[in-house]
Amino acid sequence: MVKTLGFIFTFFAFLSPVWADSIQTPPPAQPVPHVVPSPPKTAAEAYILIDYNSGKIIASQNADMRVEPASLTKIMTGYVVINELSNGNISLDDMVTISPKAWKMPGSKMFIEVGKKVSVHDLIKGMVIQSGNDASVALAEHIAGSEEVFAELMNKYAESLGMTHTHYMNATGLPNPDHYTTAEDLSILARALINKFPEEYEWYAQKKFTFNGITQYNRNKLLWQDPSVDGLKTGHTESAGYCLVTSAKRDDMRLISVVLGTDSAKQRIQESQKLLNYGFRFFETHKLYQAGQRLNDARIWEGQQDTVGLGLENDLYVTIPRGQYKNLKIESTIDPKITAPVNADQPLGELTVSLNDETISQKQLVSLSPVEEGSFFKKILDQIKLLFKSLLGFLGL
Repeated sequence: MVKTLGFIFTFFAFLSPVWADSIQTPPPAQPVPHVVPSPPKTAAEAYILIDYNSGKIIASQNADMRVEPASLTKIMTGYVVINELSNGNISLDDMVTISPKAWKMPGSKMFIEVGKKVSVHDLIKGMVIQSGNDASVALAEHIAGSEEVFAELMNKYAESLGMTHTHYMNATGLPNPDHYTTAEDLSILARALINKFPEEYEWYAQKKFTFNGITQYNRNKLLWQDPSVDGLKTGHTESAGYCLVTSAKRDDMRLISVVLGTDSAKQRIQESQKLLNYGFRFFETHKLYQAGQRLNDARIWEGQQDTVGLGLENDLYVTIPRGQYKNLKIESTIDPKITAPVNADQPLGELTVSLNDETISQKQLVSLSPVEEGSFFKKILDQIKLLFKSLLGFLGL
């Protein structure tokens, strides 16, 4: 029995190295390369796709090319009107007497009648939903006295938003050689409207509006086709082609697309949908830090306190290819010699976010609170400390 067991043990011991050699240990898994395809080809003369929160341009073509905005002009008209509402200069309940000029405007209409009184609220819906040129002029005249003066207001708002390649001549978008914009400027405007007026922005999601017994439907057919789409505006003239500014939100990510100069109403919908699907499929946006969040501390010399908290003035969002969040690298640099007094929001350093050795965001680190000058003795003590610190540095200690 002992001999038998010994034979079995010897047999398996002899085989075990063979079995061990025959079982190949798989090589360590190689990281799957992350590939983002090129943006889809579009039939638009110009387009841009941006992330709303980070402002990152995800895709673009001829984004700085001067174009005719057509009825996309009414996004700025609406922005001015809502600002006037917010500032208390007009009210939704104001009754506007319709002028002959407003009544006889060519193009799209909400069918207001000359001499009749219409509320600002109805005129806004007629402009936003029905794209009424008559409603746009009526609002412009109510706010500024004339459409020409209202256009001056539009240009001032455009300048304040950084729309450096835009100039308005009217409130409707009817063709004029000096009435122009770009895809990028339109994305800036759309982003500002959504950010500053989230409640009023909901008007742009309404699918129809009935006025004077006439029901008209929103020309942005993506509102029916894609449930994530909640605005903004269509535009069309013979010279501008078919245009569309769109915004959509899926989960916590909002995108804005601007498509200009397509050949048909159907085509502007198709091209906008392609861009939105591309952005949502291959990119993701993360909120890294909140405004005012304490991210670091800076040493303060000659102050009533020795340190001050550092943070960001605004929320920090980054838009990156999907699956790359774990590869983000965040570094901060802080001024090594900061002397009191320090003001609140004073820049004292910099935060850098990089992905695969490419910088994707750089923001100033600012003081989260002020620091007053210290006493005479505190200043002397800190000056002595600084002297020893510099001597040690000089000696390499």
